[in-house]
Amino acid sequence: MALDARDTGPDPRATARTGPLPGSRTGGSQTHPRPQEDPEGALPHLAALETPGAGGRPRHVCGDLGLSIDRDGVWHYQGSPIGRKEMMCLFASVLHRADDGTYWMVTPAEVGRVEVADVPFLAVEMFVHSCGADQCLSFRTNCDEVVTVDEAHPLRIETDGRTGEPLPYVTVRDGLDARLTRSVYYDLVSRGVEEERGGERRFGVWSRNRFFSLGTLDPDED
Repeated sequence: MALDARDTGPDPRATARTGPLPGSRTGGSQTHPRPQEDPEGALPHLAALETPGAGGRPRHVCGDLGLSIDRDGVWHYQGSPIGRKEMMCLFASVLHRADDGTYWMVTPAEVGRVEVADVPFLAVEMFVHSCGADQCLSFRTNCDEVVTVDEAHPLRIETDGRTGEPLPYVTVRDGLDARLTRSVYYDLVSRGVEEERGGERRFGVWSRNRFFSLGTLDPDED
């Protein structure tokens, strides 16, 4: 299937889940040469391939599909942004992260590589229920998945090596993360409280009776 990045052409709903993937030979128009069966030794790293695909047959590894996700969470095909949100969300629903940190679209028939600039999703909205330790924080991603912060879906803060600014992330599913947009991060910080943790003053938020640290506080601060 040759994917048109614009909102044209057939709806890929039926084929995206069961194969073929964009750029694979079985989809008709060929835009990428089909690589070897196991490009760059991918199989040992992709846990999803440990089980057979459709009909008990092993999945075919297509290699690079020409698909990528930029830092703003926008999907691209051969360098052009994919305009249809439905298509973007459909592709995201079959996205997996391998043990070596690479990203792959996995259907019952085939597997193909997706290049990701940072993380696959953005957290674009926050929902808050209750307060204190009973508080429940949830985020909606740019693909309209809603994830609630808990032990299995933790918050974490990294530091941008170029700017020194905080980079907040939440785990969505299966090792796939979303980065909080700036406005959502500010909303999160507004819910922060101080707690004593391991002899340190920590600033963070509660969700589902678990405290998630956003950073340490200077002991000299009032």
